[in-house]
Amino acid sequence: MSVFVPASSLTRRQLIFPISLVLFEFATYIAHDMIQPGMLLVTSEFHVGPEWVSASLTAYLMGGIMLQWLLGPLSDKLGRRPVMLCGVAFFMLTCFATHWVQSIEQFVLMRFLQGVSLCFIGAVGYAAIQEAFEESLSVKIMALMANVSLLAPLAGPIAGAAFLSFSGWRTMFWAFGGVTALALVGLWRYMPETSGDKNASVSVKSLAKGYYTLLKDRQVMSGSLAIGIGTIPCLAWVALSPVILIHDQGVSQMDYALLQIPVFVAMIAGNLTLGRLASRLPIEQPLKLGAWPIILGLAIAAIATAVNSHSYLWLTAGLSIYGFGTGLINAGLYRLTLFSSSAGKGSVAAMVGMVTILVFALGIESSKAAYFSGGSLRFSLINLACGLLWLWLVRAFLTERKRRSQITVVE
Repeated sequence: MSVFVPASSLTRRQLIFPISLVLFEFATYIAHDMIQPGMLLVTSEFHVGPEWVSASLTAYLMGGIMLQWLLGPLSDKLGRRPVMLCGVAFFMLTCFATHWVQSIEQFVLMRFLQGVSLCFIGAVGYAAIQEAFEESLSVKIMALMANVSLLAPLAGPIAGAAFLSFSGWRTMFWAFGGVTALALVGLWRYMPETSGDKNASVSVKSLAKGYYTLLKDRQVMSGSLAIGIGTIPCLAWVALSPVILIHDQGVSQMDYALLQIPVFVAMIAGNLTLGRLASRLPIEQPLKLGAWPIILGLAIAAIATAVNSHSYLWLTAGLSIYGFGTGLINAGLYRLTLFSSSAGKGSVAAMVGMVTILVFALGIESSKAAYFSGGSLRFSLINLACGLLWLWLVRAFLTERKRRSQITVVE
């Protein structure tokens, strides 16, 4: 097994790798966010109700669970590069195939298959970034990558509404496939090989033993659960805001798109702040700083909807404050979780990915059930509960990290 030396600075050639990876990630996200303004058109064309709107994202996230258990260890054995390239090509082909769906069930199935691409991003792509660059540089890169990927939910609804004014929703998927093709070329030419151990086992028995060990690891599990639960309010907003704003509050498609801007601009601001702090503060410190806006923002949203269930502007404001906090914590928490175990980074990344995406899917469905049974207030209370649970998990994560570091010093 060859040893790859992480880079401490970026050359132009090295930069193309994370740019190509984030272009692929951008394509996977915008494939959902651009279609959101048109989801009511999709459900109308297939003669089903608005409850199918969130099914698109749920199916997408469930697809992201299916292969992570295999892809992480497989990339530990074969290398990150060939596994990643296969995943990008698969997503491109499923985007093209969506043009021919004839029912809502077929549409949701294609969304599920496209969601499999999330397996490659989390279990393979992010692990490669963490291995290719040193700690402070990888945190900065991950934060900047998050900013670019956040352009999807920021620009996606606006671009989707504009696109639908002159073309149909099916044509969008050709554009998504085209963007993915560009990412595929960039990764093929510039992605380095950071892993690969032909002696690593991918037998069912070996994988089960490895994942069972990770499942018992308090730090890996508390970090993974915290990443997932802390992101639920954002994903629930992405999934249900077309119903909340367009269907129930009667706003236009363009106004709906504009109301996404403050939430995701706040997340970008949080990521930029994290990028500036990454080399100046210990990696744990942004987690503590981010807790304040997360809890405050979700509390404001809950109080506002308790006073007036139609106060969607205050709901948006509260989620924007929360978004800033989320931007501050995600990249650092992912890095800490990935390196909290000595197991292969592909396997750890796969476990993190499986746990977080399962949490995402369950969280979205819980938020959906809460909204359709109790309106904006129950939706906001679910979000606040997620914020408080996130806080408890991060405290547990940092406590366990401190305990292990003390044991290491003693030894």
